[in-house]
Amino acid sequence: MDVPKNVNDLYEEARRCAGAASAPTAAVLLCRKILMHIAVEKGAKAGDTFISYIDHLQAKGYIPPDGREWVDYIRRRSNDANHDVTEFTPEDAAALIELTQMLLRIIYEFPRRVPSPPKPAK
Repeated sequence: MDVPKNVNDLYEEARRCAGAASAPTAAVLLCRKILMHIAVEKGAKAGDTFISYIDHLQAKGYIPPDGREWVDYIRRRSNDANHDVTEFTPEDAAALIELTQMLLRIIYEFPRRVPSPPKPAK
């Protein structure tokens, strides 16, 4: 994926937490952090509320049609990790990482797959 380095680093860290490190709660929290970084990278004001980041992504068209539900799932589950005494399973982490990966692909990878239009002949 052609993702900004800071976002990609967080994504790879989440994958390591979900995998070899066996730290699913950390992976869930990193998915939240990734959404924040994406929003700021796409023009949201740093330091805003988390929900404002999600709203920004939707308002700017970075969340696909009918995709708000699965982005909200990431938000709700990561809120649980951030604000509640909740234990997460490797399956929880894997689900959030998969949804985060899809969002990264939609925002960063797929737009770059479209070939540039040919230059007009002189």
